[in-house]
Amino acid sequence: MKRPPPLSAAKFYAILDTGYAPAERFVELAQAVLAGGADIVQVRAKNSTTAQRIKLLQAVAPLCAAANVPLICNDDLTAALAVENVGLHIGQDDLPARDARLALGPDRLLGLSTHSFAQAQNALALGDVLSYFAVGPVFKTGTKPDYVPVGLELVKRVAALNPSLPWFCIGGIHQTNAAQVRSAGARAIVAVSEVIRASNPANVVKALRQTME
Repeated sequence: MKRPPPLSAAKFYAILDTGYAPAERFVELAQAVLAGGADIVQVRAKNSTTAQRIKLLQAVAPLCAAANVPLICNDDLTAALAVENVGLHIGQDDLPARDARLALGPDRLLGLSTHSFAQAQNALALGDVLSYFAVGPVFKTGTKPDYVPVGLELVKRVAALNPSLPWFCIGGIHQTNAAQVRSAGARAIVAVSEVIRASNPANVVKALRQTME
């Protein structure tokens, strides 16, 4: 199988989230975000069972494979391991990154959420373990209502580190503010509700990706 392009070239990370769309729409949404040019796709199903997550991953995986785009499972190691080539994204309170890497093996992607400068520095110190890290939420977001936005200042501070790992800015990012995030130094972004709720998700992905280019 052809290897996907390096994540360092990625501009847009799509998340299919059951908080915004029913599981029945995931195939349709995956087709749309891939058509729009998503460089990486994540399945996030917080209130689902592992078995349900595996079904979602199995439904989306062939589409991602055909498009040569990596597929990630949010915070469920068992589900990720159940489907070939699926990576894992973890948060600060989830399985430690080194333990996750040990379980995943060397070839699957592993990402980590960070919410402060110190956490971003720690992610960079795990460069031998992580494939990428995320910084956010940059702006207030309904996806993580309990999180205080980190703001563009943190994006600037992380960008100033010139991270050796690929990194993505996430949280409340829309077509109206994506250019601000790019100007702050972001290399790549994640958008969830802006894409999933759109009448034409492919066009939204295309527009956001163009902003980052």
